[in-house]
Amino acid sequence: MSKKKILIVDDEIELVELVKIRLETSGYEVITANSGLEGLAKAAGELPDLIVLDIGMAEMDGYSTLQKLKGEEKTKDIPVIMLTAYAKMKSLFEMEGISDYIVKPFDPQDFLARVDKVLRKKKGK
Repeated sequence: MSKKKILIVDDEIELVELVKIRLETSGYEVITANSGLEGLAKAAGELPDLIVLDIGMAEMDGYSTLQKLKGEEKTKDIPVIMLTAYAKMKSLFEMEGISDYIVKPFDPQDFLARVDKVLRKKKGK
């Protein structure tokens, strides 16, 4: 069975590395992007099984990135977990069709459990 591919889009380089290591240790293939534009390009080119997307990025914020992902035929069905420091925005993102929402800082075990849950749900489609 091939590894599930996860794209992490976040401009916090240290956080991306920590999440990448955690996911790779758990058996996932990980691709990273440090901006919304880079994330869009990698999502379309790599077609990951899941995208972990930060909301607060400089070049293109996560909300704009999410809207573009959901507006493209190739990427609209890829599940997205939003990462954010803003807990109060959950309902807005749920309306946009995200699969889950994780507030930073987060517990690594909880993060992995949520990733696994979203990927299992996708498999069951």
